[in-house]
Amino acid sequence: MAAKVVIIGAGVGGLTAAAALARAGLDVTVLEAHIYPGGCAGTFYYQGYRFDAGATLAGGFYPGGPMERVAQAAGIVGAGLPGSYSPWPAHPTDQVMTVYLPDGAAIEVCSDERRWDIRKEAFGRSDPAGRSYYHDFFYWQERTADAMWDLALRLPPWPPQTLPQVLELVRKGSGWLKERNGGGVTPPLQIIDAFRSVSAHLRGANERLRQYVDAQLLISAQTTSGYANALYGASALDLPRRAVVHLEGGIGAIAQSLAQAVCQNGGKVYYRQPVNRIRFEGGRPVAVETRRGGSFPADLVIANLTPWNLLHLAGDDAPISLKRLGQRRQAGWGAFVVYAGVDESLVPASSPLHHQVVRREPMGEGNSVFLSISPGWDTGRAPAGKRAVTLSTHTALEPWWQLFESDRTAYEARKRDFTQRVLGAAEIALPGFRQAASLVLAGTPVTFQRFTHREKGWVGGFPQTSLFQAIGPRLAPALWLVGDSIFPGQSIAAVALGGLRVAEEVL
Repeated sequence: MAAKVVIIGAGVGGLTAAAALARAGLDVTVLEAHIYPGGCAGTFYYQGYRFDAGATLAGGFYPGGPMERVAQAAGIVGAGLPGSYSPWPAHPTDQVMTVYLPDGAAIEVCSDERRWDIRKEAFGRSDPAGRSYYHDFFYWQERTADAMWDLALRLPPWPPQTLPQVLELVRKGSGWLKERNGGGVTPPLQIIDAFRSVSAHLRGANERLRQYVDAQLLISAQTTSGYANALYGASALDLPRRAVVHLEGGIGAIAQSLAQAVCQNGGKVYYRQPVNRIRFEGGRPVAVETRRGGSFPADLVIANLTPWNLLHLAGDDAPISLKRLGQRRQAGWGAFVVYAGVDESLVPASSPLHHQVVRREPMGEGNSVFLSISPGWDTGRAPAGKRAVTLSTHTALEPWWQLFESDRTAYEARKRDFTQRVLGAAEIALPGFRQAASLVLAGTPVTFQRFTHREKGWVGGFPQTSLFQAIGPRLAPALWLVGDSIFPGQSIAAVALGGLRVAEEVL
């Protein structure tokens, strides 16, 4: 009899693991509280618009890359065709985004060779000795990212959690080193980078380059150059170069495709099934119970949740590893998001569909805003003549919850203030935004908890400050964690790789 696997949460990480395990013949059941899959990487319908709920940037869709690996493991039709995007309803783009900095600079971010000329124009001042810090920085960043993504695609277990995983890491890492260095050893610089931050490579660089790097790291590593680990940061900064695409139907199309693959592979996906308890016997999970009275037997459980959500479900039976994880402070961020419907005439035909606006420092709290626009060709995303826009800024969790629980009037006032800050940033990227907006819908961390069930509305995972504080997915012999809380953390490609790792280890 096939092992029974119950997966709590239909996010990209959970669905990736589910599809791969179902394809391997395991008895897989996915329980999702919402009416559609994806969680923070889902797309919801409101008044004729389809808005991306949280995540809006999709990278890693190149041949042999993370999302092709996911498609192959899930058995999604068309996977593995060289240069093909057919496994996903995806349209590739070289024009990724424009970044607006406080000094008025508007810097295009692209994935093709034009990026070097753009960087030279934006950052190309040399010191008296003729040293071009921008070139040195991006040369280091791209070279390091190539090496790190190559290693990540081999799925070595990091952090290793068992002796066999240590041996596997050594085996795969040794093979990687030989290929990358012609049989030699890893350059000392890469060893040092495992212990220092990105800022070590920005010494002497101009303020514009530092602000640009900080802005990009905030959305990809949840922290800035002074804190982001250098190896992780180099890889995170490379996402715009890793085949960014626009998904027909919105970012939620990825989760929809994966959920369909789960079912095609013989698994089951149930919606409107919020879980309220994991039942344990002898220290192992044996069943998952839902608020609607369902009880699903389980030989192992995979949770696509935050550590704190999983701790609530496990209760007193939670393994020590989970209890320790639950004691960690909720370091990181919530999101304040504005969903807007705007006149199509506002968006220039030549404009990229992603924009990042930095008005001042410190970043977050409305001082930096990420803006994503539905494509004009994707007519199902908005009423005729309109576009769906998602705007988001990082925000601390506690101030929202303190006001929500003690002073609703002040909470609503803060919500209005943040809305105006975000719309003001949008005006920099798209002048006339306020006037063109016929719909404005705001969401706080309180909103995110209500709709995604993430504890306190915590999103994005832990800031990636140290490789040696990374969280592995195995919490107990039959209890696993996937999603942005575990390494490699943020981004759809990273979360999907985490799901693949869990599937591989389970099998």
